[in-house]
Amino acid sequence: MTTPRQTRTSEAVVPPLRFVWLEITGKCQLSCTHCYADSGPNGSHGSMTTGDWRRVIDQIAEAGADLVQFIGGEPTMHPDLPDLIDHALGRGLEVEVFSNLVHVPERLWEVFARPGVRLATSWYSDDPAEHEKITRRPTHARTLANITEARRRRIPLRAGLVGVLESQRSTQARAQLDALDLGEVRYDDLRGVGRGTSPEAEPDTSALCGRCAHGNLAVAPNGEVWPCVFTRWMPVGNVREQTLNEIMAGEQMATVVGRLRADFRTMPCVPNMCDPQCGPSCSPACIPIGCTPNGSCAPDYNG
Repeated sequence: MTTPRQTRTSEAVVPPLRFVWLEITGKCQLSCTHCYADSGPNGSHGSMTTGDWRRVIDQIAEAGADLVQFIGGEPTMHPDLPDLIDHALGRGLEVEVFSNLVHVPERLWEVFARPGVRLATSWYSDDPAEHEKITRRPTHARTLANITEARRRRIPLRAGLVGVLESQRSTQARAQLDALDLGEVRYDDLRGVGRGTSPEAEPDTSALCGRCAHGNLAVAPNGEVWPCVFTRWMPVGNVREQTLNEIMAGEQMATVVGRLRADFRTMPCVPNMCDPQCGPSCSPACIPIGCTPNGSCAPDYNG
């Protein structure tokens, strides 16, 4: 594996790559009210072929990253997800699949049980009616059954509680998951991206946690690359036209990283509240645990 390296340009120092979201499809069984990707039953797998995704995974491994997360849409709806997981594992990468866990075919359970693979999902309420109000489908029982099945199979699984409704039963939902002894449950506020905001709203960094492009990138179904899954209005390149290394070293990447750091440089430095990887300073890209400006630092929790 290639030693991680920083890329220095005229605008900013781009941290070495550690983690990449691979948004392999825009198709999903659900039409969640808050979906940041605006995915649903009418979505598509985009223009990226399986060969394209394999090539990107190769470049991620060569860049020295440790982890890829397959997301969507609903990644289990992509017919070549097992092949892509196998390819990532073969390149020495850890794999996480972020699924709504509404439907998991038996062949996928076998893939998910492989060493180096783990699952993540979103959860909203202990009340099936409230859960359905958010996902727009009767998903509560199915997702809960598959969470239980993942635990039975000893597949590592974490969950993200997403606050969508004003009076949501998030505390009770947390207790329901705790009773299943999940390894990790975190809460995140609604992000003002995709269906999580009004159609006329202009995108801005107030919906972000500040970790964008801080060792992570996201790749879209059309090959477009973003600093994170929530910064879709800030593309830094396209993997169908450039390699990831070229994108990381490009002026567009540096410009976007510089802009993000400028926006988040005003974050308050609170003693003992900074991510240890940032060192003693909260500027320019240290992220307080009580993440500002909007909710906890959990941009990897799918919607």
